[in-house]
Amino acid sequence: MRREVAIISYAQTPYEPDANASREMQVLRVAKAALAAAGLKQEDRYTVVTANNDYCDGRTISNMRLVEPAAAWMKNESKAEMDGAYAALYGLLRILSGDHDIALIIGESQASVYARWLPGIMMMDPTFDRQRWLLNEVSAAALQARAYMNAFGVSEEQVAGVAAKNLDNAALNPLAGNKLAGADAAKVLGSRKLYEPISEMMVAQYCDGACAMVIAAGELAEKAEKPVWIRGVGFAHDSYLTERSLEEMGSLKLAAEKAYAMAGISDPASQVDLAEVHENFAHEELMAYEALGFCGRGEGGAFFDSGATRRDGKLPVNTSGGAIGANVACATGLARIIEAAMQIRGEAGDHQVAKAKTAVATGQTGPCAQESVVFVLGGE
Repeated sequence: MRREVAIISYAQTPYEPDANASREMQVLRVAKAALAAAGLKQEDRYTVVTANNDYCDGRTISNMRLVEPAAAWMKNESKAEMDGAYAALYGLLRILSGDHDIALIIGESQASVYARWLPGIMMMDPTFDRQRWLLNEVSAAALQARAYMNAFGVSEEQVAGVAAKNLDNAALNPLAGNKLAGADAAKVLGSRKLYEPISEMMVAQYCDGACAMVIAAGELAEKAEKPVWIRGVGFAHDSYLTERSLEEMGSLKLAAEKAYAMAGISDPASQVDLAEVHENFAHEELMAYEALGFCGRGEGGAFFDSGATRRDGKLPVNTSGGAIGANVACATGLARIIEAAMQIRGEAGDHQVAKAKTAVATGQTGPCAQESVVFVLGGE
């Protein structure tokens, strides 16, 4: 990158099934907290990028009513109608352009006020799939899970084990809204079946919440207390789910390769200390191990069984609980970036990983991870 850019502050609300606050109030809280932590005031110069969705918010131009609570009045402001990691990418590109030195990035959604899986149907092919109502986020993920499991001999117990790990990790995260200390694979497998082979506890349940972070270049970044530098970033867009192999996450693999090349990482399995992965479904984390280069193709199940991705493993993944612990549409990927930055700064509390220096965070959007973005973060 032509400019060195760092994360200098962040803020998150609790992620709850039904928050006792409007989306505007939640955005106001995280925007004020992130700006204050960065030593900024509303009158200072910065650009604002929000992540929100017209379908989820139930209104067109969904960022319209967020201008004031997002501290964007009289600012250069825009939105990404996707996952919050894409808002972070958008803000980063604005800084790299040289037009801005500081960006406030915000992701939000309030799933408690809409039919949680209904907006996802609008992502499906409008000429066939959307009209038949057979494919949705969960049924498409079930096809993906079965294709992956059949191709590489991955068991339901291994998929359930990922969900149990993340639910147990989430129990140490005070902000996570979906948690279960001591969760095990048997408990996950015993939960209600949605579409074979997916059980309810394997799904990252949508919830309410918001998060924000401030990124900066130049003097402000250099003088910030414990800046977390964006060492590399990559993003990729794959074909529609009926036109590609569902046995692997092609967009995530390509995005990771780009991010690693920028960050100078040639062996992610040994050079990355931890990862925060946006897994909408438990099987996606196994697939992400492979796409991110932590293990070979088809080895995700064995890599999980080795214990490498547990809190005390050699490459912990989703010690925060990941998306299964807290999944806010349009904020989940941004929360992964923030959680990775917290680890590098040593501010992750009870789910802190020792000596975390280099972290990977991912975001995704579209059915079966059609689009992916990868951030590589590092400390001093």
